[in-house]
Amino acid sequence: MAIKDFGDNSAIFNLLFEGISEGVIVVDEHQKVVEVNSAAELMFGYQKNELLGQHLELLIPKEYRNSHHKHVERFVENSEKRQMGHGRDLYGRRKNGDVFPVEAGLNPFVFQGEKYIMSLISDISVRKVQEKEIEQLNVELEGKIESRTLELKQSIGKLRKLNSTLESEVQKRKKAETKTREALNKERELNDLKTKFLSLVSHEFKTPLSGILTSSTLAGKYTETEQQDKREKHLNTIKNKVHYLTGILNDFLSIERLESGKVTYKFEEFSLVNLVNEVIYNANITLKDGQNIIYPSQIEDTTIKQDKSVLELILSNLLNNAIKYSSEDSNIYFEIDQSDSKLLRFKVKDEGIGIPKKDQKHIFERYFRAENALLNQGTGIGLNIAKVHLENLNGNICFETEENIGTTFFVEIPKIYE
Repeated sequence: MAIKDFGDNSAIFNLLFEGISEGVIVVDEHQKVVEVNSAAELMFGYQKNELLGQHLELLIPKEYRNSHHKHVERFVENSEKRQMGHGRDLYGRRKNGDVFPVEAGLNPFVFQGEKYIMSLISDISVRKVQEKEIEQLNVELEGKIESRTLELKQSIGKLRKLNSTLESEVQKRKKAETKTREALNKERELNDLKTKFLSLVSHEFKTPLSGILTSSTLAGKYTETEQQDKREKHLNTIKNKVHYLTGILNDFLSIERLESGKVTYKFEEFSLVNLVNEVIYNANITLKDGQNIIYPSQIEDTTIKQDKSVLELILSNLLNNAIKYSSEDSNIYFEIDQSDSKLLRFKVKDEGIGIPKKDQKHIFERYFRAENALLNQGTGIGLNIAKVHLENLNGNICFETEENIGTTFFVEIPKIYE
């Protein structure tokens, strides 16, 4: 079973798989390869069609295959997410026969009653070279220490010079060890982040897709004219879920463009009134029962020269967050300040859950979600995207918040991009 069999959303999963720089290999409980990404193809030198359906042993050197097979079987039985190879060196085998060291994180999951394992694979050849260099440096250092000790016995006059040399070598060793520890910590943080990303994305798509499937099934059962209101209810649910998924996809595409440097801004002149109307209209679709967006009914129209789609994305993200983290029968306030001749200021205020004090310093970090927001849907990338875009457009964003009282975001951006 390949990724294309995981539902009608193959494009979504392919986008996520191909956006990961580490190699990703998915096998079934028989260790047959069911999916790989392009990073894994490049790492092992195989084309995707050469790997699908093959046993995982194809990518393992012959001398390690027997023990590896037993380890994977025990892992499938226990079904625990963990790093593979604790206390052992792991190696991969490329198509051309080259053997290279790897690090693998194993993540079990069940789909349609079948067990699968997803592996995040890193080529650690560079790290191994560094470790050998440090070992060699340690050997050389020990030899020098012995040599210096003998010289110390012969001449007290040489003591200061030898101590100076020895101190220099020790400092060099400490620096090398510190760099290695820092590199290892960064690798662990990156692997944890990517594992968290895959788990988060899987959850965020699964829930709304299940809602769409359920609502579409129920809507089809109401065929009578007098049941129109029930059909409308389920159709609105489908519309809201699709709107939510579209927002997530747009966020992921923005992240990909920002990271790859492919983002290009289209600066054009447009009406402030038209922008506000579109943002408010889109936000109204996602309002909870009894919620209202309070915004100026009479806005002085101004011609702005910015990237309209990006500015609309930023404001929509802030309004959607205000709606999401506020209860039913509450108000969301959207205000505009045009008093400055060069700057345009927006304010989005809610009466929601607020942001805990300890989480406030992390709120613009990618994938971060405040402790009191973990039960709400979300990916933790919207505010990060908004901040990066605003900085690129010579604008800025900040906020004020009080837990259980509400949050206010302030956006400032030039009316004309220069």
